[in-house]
Amino acid sequence: MHDRTSPIQLTDSERLDRLRLIRSENVGPRTFRALLNHFGDARTALEHLPDMARRGGGGAGRICTVEEAKAELAACRKHGISLVAPGEAWYPARLATIDDAPPLLVVRGALEVLTRPMIAIVGSRNASGAGLKFASSLAHDLGDAGFVVISGLARGIDQAAHRATVQTGTVAVLAGGHDRIYPPEHEDLLAALLEQGAAISEMPLGHVPRARDFPRRNRLISGAALGVVIVEAAHRSGSLITARMAAEQGREVFAVPGSPLDPRAAGTNDLIKQGAALVTNASDIINAVQPIMERPLALAARESDDEPLDFDTDPSERERIVTLLGPSPVSLDDLIRMSGLSPTIVRTVLLELELAGRLERHGGGLVSLV
Repeated sequence: MHDRTSPIQLTDSERLDRLRLIRSENVGPRTFRALLNHFGDARTALEHLPDMARRGGGGAGRICTVEEAKAELAACRKHGISLVAPGEAWYPARLATIDDAPPLLVVRGALEVLTRPMIAIVGSRNASGAGLKFASSLAHDLGDAGFVVISGLARGIDQAAHRATVQTGTVAVLAGGHDRIYPPEHEDLLAALLEQGAAISEMPLGHVPRARDFPRRNRLISGAALGVVIVEAAHRSGSLITARMAAEQGREVFAVPGSPLDPRAAGTNDLIKQGAALVTNASDIINAVQPIMERPLALAARESDDEPLDFDTDPSERERIVTLLGPSPVSLDDLIRMSGLSPTIVRTVLLELELAGRLERHGGGLVSLV
């Protein structure tokens, strides 16, 4: 039911170097990929981080040491946890295609479940009885049809979807480290689903989830899935963020209609108005994703993947770009147009600013000064 090319296999030293790079200050998934594409390997990129941060106008960000990375790897082994890179055997193939795929995914459980086709089911934490019953029934039917249900281990709809698919395989996406489960009362549910399913995170052990970690988690839920089903969601809920991310990632978005009198259905009803596929049973989903599964899975073209970097940028050109930036987000295309500089120079300067801790990246390719 899935298309998969021959997996790669990192050496121990490569895995250590990549862990050091992604755990270093101001290095996120997009920055990691740009550095790896330019320098060819993580070790060389690590050597250049201080100079790049200095050119960006900041002090050298803290670089993860060899000892710290070895300690994390040892702690992971102790907990039965693996760190896998895009292209390796247990890395979800669809997740590897998103722009900000985690360079190393922290995984445990029955890892073969991560190679099967997934459908995400998410919704209100304060779910209605009807919503919980429908989420459970839908998840059960999808599991019986051979799909893996992926969700966020949250209260309400998420936990109902997980519980219904403990036997057929379900994947929990964690906002914190594997030893910092939120909410704590779902530790038993997590232990049960690991028998036939798995848990994934991009955070190190010991990381306590913060408010900003949950949207980051949501992009993994949608990114790993063929499609996302929203069962109940009020206006401005986290589930609607997941739906938006799914649409940006080119995933199918499904919504379960609800009573116009129930505020928990306001968000899902709006999604249907905006073009999300209406769902009343599992076959609605299966029929929609079947054609997608039959197509070979290809990595999405990423505009920055083949773009070189230019570290010989003239200081006046760098200043021109910094002057155009401010607290309001602006697009890369606008920066290129307004500065009159090449895409290569603009991308390089933005990368240096990010490593200096002076740049913030937003959705839709927008950036702003911190």
